[in-house]
Amino acid sequence: MVKYGTFVPLDLIRMIKPSIFISLIFLLTTASVVGQITLNNGSFEGEPQDAIVPMGWQGCEKGSTPDILPGSWGVYNEPSDGETYMGLITREDGSWESVGQKLSKAIQKDECYEFGIDLAHSKTYANYNKPLKIKIWGGTKSCSKDVLLASSKAISHTAWKRYFFRIAPTVDIQYIIIEAQSIDGLFFSYNGNILIDNISTLKPCYRAEVIDLEWIGKMSSGVM
Repeated sequence: MVKYGTFVPLDLIRMIKPSIFISLIFLLTTASVVGQITLNNGSFEGEPQDAIVPMGWQGCEKGSTPDILPGSWGVYNEPSDGETYMGLITREDGSWESVGQKLSKAIQKDECYEFGIDLAHSKTYANYNKPLKIKIWGGTKSCSKDVLLASSKAISHTAWKRYFFRIAPTVDIQYIIIEAQSIDGLFFSYNGNILIDNISTLKPCYRAEVIDLEWIGKMSSGVM
């Protein structure tokens, strides 16, 4: 996938009056803020207990709900943000846990967004101690897995690490789903866990802009 980046050539910066340059930066920043998508309770705050869906989210697997941690199932890792975080598991019978929610605004087909998530693993999650990864899906309706947006590597580290994802759905989506899954390449299911915390706001990917140099020059000289 192409990585977009915002840049302004140095020679162009020298051409622009400070007031005009500040205005351009303000416009770019404002556009980014306006396009942001917020999640409800991205830090999974709530009363620590097992088998409960954090406020703002809904369970997407029938008969299987996540845990709000620490404190249950022998898991005492400190949160990376706030007071609590979420734990998802998979089981030997082939079942797994996932959660989802409606986005604050829809993401249109081919729009690019980026965000970060803190991930970790517990070595003492009752009998669910093997590493897992997460899959992130987009949907047109609640808990509908219409397009795979991103996937992490298998998470085996117990210290929190920040992972960044860039998504560009191939269809319009209104919902996001986070799902625990086993390691790629295995032909059997197992008991595993993954810890999730501190999902950031989804921000539009920065793109290089084509700037009309003649127009900039006229603005800088006051000729319009």
